Amino acid sequence: MRRVLMIAYHFPPMAGGSGIQRTLRFVQHLPSCGWEPLVLTVHPRAYERTGSDLLREVPEGVVVHRAFALDTARHLSVAGRYFGSMARPDRWVSWRLGAIPEGLRMIRQYKPDVIWSTYPIATAHSIAAELHARTKLPWIADFRDPMAQDGYPSDPKTWKSFKRIEESAVHGARYSVFTTPGAVRMYRQRYPEAADRIVLLENGYDEESFTGITARQPLVPGAVVLLHSGIVYPEERDPRPLFVALARLKEAGVIQPENFRLRFRAALHEALLRGLAQEHGLDAFVEICPPVGYREALEEMMRADALLVMQSSGCNDQIPAKIYEYLRANRPILGLADPGGDTAGVMRNAGLEAIARLDSADEIEQLLPRFLNSLREGSATLPLRDAVERSSRRGRTASLLPLLEAAASGGEIPVVRARG
Repeated sequence: MRRVLMIAYHFPPMAGGSGIQRTLRFVQHLPSCGWEPLVLTVHPRAYERTGSDLLREVPEGVVVHRAFALDTARHLSVAGRYFGSMARPDRWVSWRLGAIPEGLRMIRQYKPDVIWSTYPIATAHSIAAELHARTKLPWIADFRDPMAQDGYPSDPKTWKSFKRIEESAVHGARYSVFTTPGAVRMYRQRYPEAADRIVLLENGYDEESFTGITARQPLVPGAVVLLHSGIVYPEERDPRPLFVALARLKEAGVIQPENFRLRFRAALHEALLRGLAQEHGLDAFVEICPPVGYREALEEMMRADALLVMQSSGCNDQIPAKIYEYLRANRPILGLADPGGDTAGVMRNAGLEAIARLDSADEIEQLLPRFLNSLREGSATLPLRDAVERSSRRGRTASLLPLLEAAASGGEIPVVRARG
C-alpha cells in the first residue's frame, strides 16, 4: 500500500467550520483505494474551539502526529497586541517550528510516496514546500480557495508572503488543486507555464455522516424556517441587504413572526447579526444559535424548511463547502449570490433557480415572497438526485487517486478539466 503524508491544520478535534471535512473524509476513504494516509497537523491548543464528535470519525489505526503550534493572537499577544511578523502568513506560523522536524521524522519512519498539503492555512503549504525541498518527494498543493487576491490579504506584507507561498506551491508542486472551476481558470491564466498542472477537485458531502439521520418534526411548527448553517463572514457573506429586505417585507405584512423565522447556526459573528436584527426591528424573526455537533447540524439541515447560502460577488471563484451538505440534505435552497459566480453555478447544475444577488436588497425582496409561497404550497424545487450523487466525498476521493498515482510514479498528468 502506498502512503501519502497529509499536512492539514483543519483536523479533529478542531470544532467549527466545514473546511475540516475535506481532509477527514480523504483520510477515511483513501485506505479502501490502496493508499495509507499519514496526518501531520497541529497540537489541539492551536484551535480556538475543540470537540470530540468528529474525533471519533478518524479511523482507528490512522497515523496522526500533532506538532507544536501556537495561535499568535491567543498565546503570544500582550494586552491583545503582537507584532505583525509574528502572524505572517497567518497566526499559526509557529507550526513550522514543530512541523518541519516532525515531518522529516515521519518521512524517515513511514517513507511516504507523496506529500499533500491543504490551504487555508497558508503555513501548511510553507511546511510542505520545505519538506519537498529537503526530501524531493512529489508534492500536491491543495488550495481549496485562491490565495493572493486583489485586496486580500489587506496587509501588504501579508499579501507578499501569501504570494511567495503561492508561487512556491504552483511552481514546486506536481499538482495545484482547486475546488471551483473559476479558481482553476484564474490560476491557469495567472500561471500559464503551469496550466496543465492546475486541476479541479471539488468539495462534497460524506454519505456515511447522514446514516441514521432522519428529518423528524419541523424546527418551528407552523412557521417556515430558513436556516443558514455556518460562519457568516461580514464581507464575503455580508447579511445587511438581506436584513433590509426582511424589514421591508415585515412592514408590508408579507412575513410575521408566527409564520417565518431566519435561523443562523454557528455564525461566529453573532454580535453583527444581533445588531442588525435590532436595527431593523427583526428580533422576533431572527434566531442566533450556538454551534452543535456535526451530526446534529446535519439533522437540523434536514428538518429546516429551506436552507440559505450566501456568497458575495467578490468570491465568485469560490464555493462554500457547506452547499454540498445542503444538497444532500435534500431541502430547497435559497441562494444569495452573483448569478455569474460558481456558487450559483452549483445551484443551477442541481436544478435550483432561487437565486438573487447578495448585495441587492431589491432582488432579495422580490424573490423571497415567491420562494416562501412555494415552500408553503409544497412546490419548492428540490436538488436533482444525480447532482447530489455526483457530489459525494467518496467520489471526490476517487478523483484524487489519479493525481496521487501520477505524482508517485512520475507518469503523465491525467486530464482533469474545469467545467464552464
